[in-house]
Amino acid sequence: MKPVPYDPELEAGLAVFLDLVESVPLRAHTIQQNREIFAALLPPMEQIVGDRPIHWEDRVVGDVTLTIVRRAGEAPVGVPGIYQIHGGGMMLGTRFFGIEDLIANAITYGTVGVAVEYRLAPEHPHPTPAEDCYAGLVWMAEHAEELGIDPARILVAGASAGAGLTAAVSLMARDRGGPAIAGQLVSAPMIDDRNNTTSSYQYDGIGAWDRNNNDTGWTALLGDAAGGPDVSAYAAPARATDLGGLPPAYIDAGAAEVFRDEAVEYATRIWAAGGQAELHVWAGAFHGFAGAAPQARVSKASADALNSWLRRTLGLMY
Repeated sequence: MKPVPYDPELEAGLAVFLDLVESVPLRAHTIQQNREIFAALLPPMEQIVGDRPIHWEDRVVGDVTLTIVRRAGEAPVGVPGIYQIHGGGMMLGTRFFGIEDLIANAITYGTVGVAVEYRLAPEHPHPTPAEDCYAGLVWMAEHAEELGIDPARILVAGASAGAGLTAAVSLMARDRGGPAIAGQLVSAPMIDDRNNTTSSYQYDGIGAWDRNNNDTGWTALLGDAAGGPDVSAYAAPARATDLGGLPPAYIDAGAAEVFRDEAVEYATRIWAAGGQAELHVWAGAFHGFAGAAPQARVSKASADALNSWLRRTLGLMY
């Protein structure tokens, strides 16, 4: 299938992304090598924070490690909380991958952020990653007062595999009677193990996070069950038969990436169930475009749209 062309402003960023992040094809036998590449790209938290007015600390909750991020100075009281789940195809990354978003939101909006370190596949296949993420969310909600968080304004956020786990945790919270979630931020979501959409075939062997990487990730998480008839919705939320009763969703993807059609279908099915979803498909954009090419006009537009949704969903007055 002919792929959607990239926005010319994004092409240089895509080249850098592929050189830095995807220099080694991601296959079952290269997972550890790719983990090392990811790790080398992430500086320590002290360096990420730098001299910005941010307080951060780690908490260990059972098998899960959480990093809490807030403004330095006076302890917060009754502020929104953002629970962030990192991406990495279910196999790669740490809680510090994407933690810059929690830092930026803490500075801009005064939010308290919690980033979760879930155990990775294939060493820890489904249901471990989803259950780890849910356990961290439960802890955050139970300790909302201690953290200075308004329990009615907890948002779950993630990109790529983190978006898939965000959607999974939202389903789990609905089905298990809590915690309450004010919104789910689902960016370029990895939510369908069947890997059979038009966009997945358009980006087979090209672009950032192609069809083959996606297959590697789902096989790591599900083994031989991937693509078969008996996959849990908590592993692959596209498998859910009922998307009613979920928190309001912000869903976005690039038009030029594998996850485009999964994102559109997820939003469409939430609407069909009578739920709230805001959907953006960014023209000519590849997977991870906003981080790889933040100065491009489409990246700035995506940041503006997301910040608008955050302010509306969390009742922020900034």
